[in-house]
Amino acid sequence: MSAANMLASRRRVLRGVMSGTAVSVGLPFLNCFLNESGTALAATGQTLPTCFGTWFWGCGLNPGRWEPNTLGADYDLPPEVTALAPIKSKVNILSGFKVFTDGKAQQPHHTGNLGILTGHVSKNAGQDVHPSVDNLIADLIGTKTRFKSVEVTATGNARHTQSYRGGSVVNPAEVSPAALYTRIFGSEFQDPNAADFTPDPKVMARRSVLSGINEQRKDFERHLGSEDKVRLDEYFTSLRQFEQQLDFQLQKPPPAEACMMPKEPGQTPYSLDIEEATTNHELFADLLAYALACNQTRVFNMVFTDEQSTVRRPGTTTTHHILTHEEAVDEDLGYQPMATWFCNRIVEQFAYMVKALDGIREGDGTLLDRTLVFGLSETGFAKVHSLENIPMFTAGSGGGRVRTGMHVSAKGDPGSRVGLTMQQAMGVPVTTWGTDSLQTSKAISEILV
Repeated sequence: MSAANMLASRRRVLRGVMSGTAVSVGLPFLNCFLNESGTALAATGQTLPTCFGTWFWGCGLNPGRWEPNTLGADYDLPPEVTALAPIKSKVNILSGFKVFTDGKAQQPHHTGNLGILTGHVSKNAGQDVHPSVDNLIADLIGTKTRFKSVEVTATGNARHTQSYRGGSVVNPAEVSPAALYTRIFGSEFQDPNAADFTPDPKVMARRSVLSGINEQRKDFERHLGSEDKVRLDEYFTSLRQFEQQLDFQLQKPPPAEACMMPKEPGQTPYSLDIEEATTNHELFADLLAYALACNQTRVFNMVFTDEQSTVRRPGTTTTHHILTHEEAVDEDLGYQPMATWFCNRIVEQFAYMVKALDGIREGDGTLLDRTLVFGLSETGFAKVHSLENIPMFTAGSGGGRVRTGMHVSAKGDPGSRVGLTMQQAMGVPVTTWGTDSLQTSKAISEILV
């Protein structure tokens, strides 16, 4: 028997004994496990699953310093996006998109991101919010993994999330890399490449409890008014989704040959100090990459800085947000130098996230090749809260569904076009999306395959 067949027959796991304890180590996608193109398992022909993620930062970038001067492939890299150089061929830059308010009062640092992510601008903050693209995509590709989606933030505040379920319901973000490690790779983690599988009794108990309250819910609902019934339905919709995830955990997980256990991070401080935020972001990025590779989730949402970008440099109290408003524009440079320092750090961290995904090999390609990452901010020019020319990036081809290495300029088109494109690239059956002036049927054809 060849080495390849022997490994394949053992479910791509190396097993042994260490200190009297049986151990197993999952192997990455080797060429012998995949078809010639490296896009499917050779043994079954099953296509490798696609993944999706969002990456958010606040206060945008400086107009004129991030948009390439050339369109299409082989675009140039202006000063604020030079950190993308090593991964340029796998990144798209999207410029010129804006968010229309249709006469509604702008909510600074909220309207822009909500318009792009939900295709809808609310009249009041936190109310009448539509589901964001990550949830619409997770409804399609996130139902057969342990976690439908995973939300994290480097800011230390669980409320700093950009994942909206609709109404006033959000998916709160994890703030601690150590806690995320325990949540994903702790005692309830089931090695997808292990030969044996035993359902976790704690998961069985949770499933039993949720099933047992159905009749009580129906009886309780009969005594509620219409508004309370709507709110209760929103709540139980979330519970039903959780119940589906529990059902999945009671089944043997499918093999995930690229799965390898990451190193457990130690406890790290988290605050609005940008150095601490950077440390935590890099730990989160690595953990999320392993979570995707181990098929624990297929959707993630990463927030590097909150909507107002309240991060600050060590030893200072002035935040990035305050600098965008109060720092004078240098007459010689043509921009705010201290505020711009944060812009450079932000793009560097987006590049780190992309490289973390690109660093996990799968045959001739990488995990990034079957992933689509959508990076965005909430304003085009933070000094005046502009909703024009909001900077956005995509990275990865989503399993060959998106062309990469492109610069597309929209020249004033609604930012909801990007949200529609993300959904169509991930297979969501939608042709028109958004409300009012953000309603669109026009995906970005330049990047869709």
